[in-house]
Amino acid sequence: MFKSMLILGIETSCDETAASVVQDGEKILSNVILSQLVHQKYGGVVPELASREHIKSLVPVTQKALDDAKITLDDIDGIAVTHGPGLVGSLLMGLTFAKSVAFSKNKLLIGVNHLEGHLFSNFLEHEKFSPPFICLIISGGHTLLVYVKDKGQYELLGQTLDDAAGEAFDKVASLLNLGYPGGPLLDKTAQAGDRNFVKFPRGMLKPAKSRSACGGEDNFNFSFSGLKTAVALYVQKLSESEKQKHLADICASFQEAVVDVLVGKSIKAADEKNCKRIAMAGGVACNSRLRERLKDRASVLGIDIFYPSPLLCTDNAAMIAAVGDFRLSKGEKSEYNLKAVPYLKL
Repeated sequence: MFKSMLILGIETSCDETAASVVQDGEKILSNVILSQLVHQKYGGVVPELASREHIKSLVPVTQKALDDAKITLDDIDGIAVTHGPGLVGSLLMGLTFAKSVAFSKNKLLIGVNHLEGHLFSNFLEHEKFSPPFICLIISGGHTLLVYVKDKGQYELLGQTLDDAAGEAFDKVASLLNLGYPGGPLLDKTAQAGDRNFVKFPRGMLKPAKSRSACGGEDNFNFSFSGLKTAVALYVQKLSESEKQKHLADICASFQEAVVDVLVGKSIKAADEKNCKRIAMAGGVACNSRLRERLKDRASVLGIDIFYPSPLLCTDNAAMIAAVGDFRLSKGEKSEYNLKAVPYLKL
C-alpha cells in the first residue's frame, strides 16, 4: 500500500521566517509565514536584524505549522530547508535549526535551492500544470528567465546583470517616499497614473520588428540599474510640489518600463523555444500591470500564462517542501555538513 510522504519545509533566505507541511509534494497541509516588521523603519532589510528575528521565530513558527497540519515531528518523513541563495546569516539560522531537528528526530534532510522553490510554486497551485514551460522568476533579489524542460531539468536563458526587478521597485518607491515594502505600494499608486507621462529607458530591450519576435536583444539578460538612475535624475529636477502632483504618473511610467522588458523577453523566450506556457514566480509576479500585460500579449499568440496566488509568490516554505519531496523521492539527501551558499545558482 502506498505510504503518503510528509515533508516539513523551512525557509529563511531573507526576512520571512516560514515553515510548512506538504503532503506528497502537492497538498499543502500548513503554510506559516512570519514577515519581519523590524525592517520597516530602515526602508530595507538589515541582515543582522533579520538573523536575530529568525532565531526568535523559528521554533514558534514551526510549531504552528505542525499544529495547523495536525501532526507532530514524529510524523514527518523529511525536512527540506533553503540553503541558498539568500542572506548568509538568515540561511544559517534556518540550516542550523533544520539540521538540529533532523538529527534529534532521525529524519532525512535535504537542502533546497530557493530559486527552484519559486519555480515549484506553480506546481502547488495548478493541478494540470506541467513542463515544458518558460519560467520568469522575479523577486527583490532575483530576475531570471528559465526554460523548464522537466522537473529538475533547467536551462538558464538569462538573468539580471545588476539590480533585480523587485529591488528596482523598492528603491524607486523609497526614492518617492512611498514606504516599505515598496513594490506593492508603487503598483497601487501607479494605477491612477499616466503610463506615458515619462519615457523612461527600457534596458536591453529593442523595439519589436514583428509580433512573433516580440522584440529584445539577442540575449535574455536584464538590466534595471539604468532605469533606476533615470528615475532618480528625473525626480531631482522636480520641486516637491511637482513631484507630489505627478507621483502617480512617475510610478506608472517607471512600472511600464519594467513591465515592457519583462513581458518582451518572456514572450520572445517562449517564441524561440516554441513553448506554449509561461509561468511567473516570486514576489513581483503579484504586480497587477505585469499580469495584465503578459496575459494580453500571450493570448494573441496562444500562450497560456500561469502564476501562483500572492501567498505562494512571496518567500514561503510550502514551495521548499515541494522541492524537498521531489528530491527525496529521487533518492537524494543532504549530509549534516550542508553549507549556506548565498550566491547559489539554479
